[in-house]
Amino acid sequence: MVKVCVSNEIEQVCPGFVGAAVEAHVENSSYCQSLWDEIHALGEEYRATLNTESLKQMSGIAATRRVYKACGKDPSRYRPSSEALIRRMLQGKDLYQIDTLVDLINLASIRFGYSIGGFDADKFHGDTLTLGVGQKDEPYEGIGRGMINIEGLPVYRDADGGVGTPTSDHERTKIEIGTIHLMVLVNGYDGNEEQVLDTARFIQQLLRKYCKSDGGSISVYR
Repeated sequence: MVKVCVSNEIEQVCPGFVGAAVEAHVENSSYCQSLWDEIHALGEEYRATLNTESLKQMSGIAATRRVYKACGKDPSRYRPSSEALIRRMLQGKDLYQIDTLVDLINLASIRFGYSIGGFDADKFHGDTLTLGVGQKDEPYEGIGRGMINIEGLPVYRDADGGVGTPTSDHERTKIEIGTIHLMVLVNGYDGNEEQVLDTARFIQQLLRKYCKSDGGSISVYR
């Protein structure tokens, strides 16, 4: 098991933070039609009930935006991934199709509003992840985004540096088609432990349905 810790930096700006880690052995695939049927159905529901302003009131999104501001980051320039995904849906654009593991994590993020990090756990350096705040000029290569400025962003670090922020995870630990050891981190900046756990359990369900997994284990950290 990979241990996850929360730094004093995060406790100061978000004393109620609660996270859930799902760690599981999985079998990835390039595409899953039934999973995408679920994604499209949720998109239709959201286009009927949300707009680009009201989505900001979703508990997980609103809380993540507050933490960005408290850390000195503009949440409209560096959007939390959950907000960016839902905005894309509401604009009638297709979500990027990556692979089954990434796609199902995106579905969970969209459904519950939390920014969720997904990692190939075999690529971590060391056995501990610590959630802190990005520093000035800290190097960070976002997946498909090149080098990005993570100063003021919440960031998970392993022994060699940053691996995940609510805006983008890092190239070094990204999920690939051959990933078999998955770590998923649900970030509850709203402090809603029940909903964070519901999100983690939903991810387990998706892993059982689409990734030939027993769902793995859930651990809560704060």
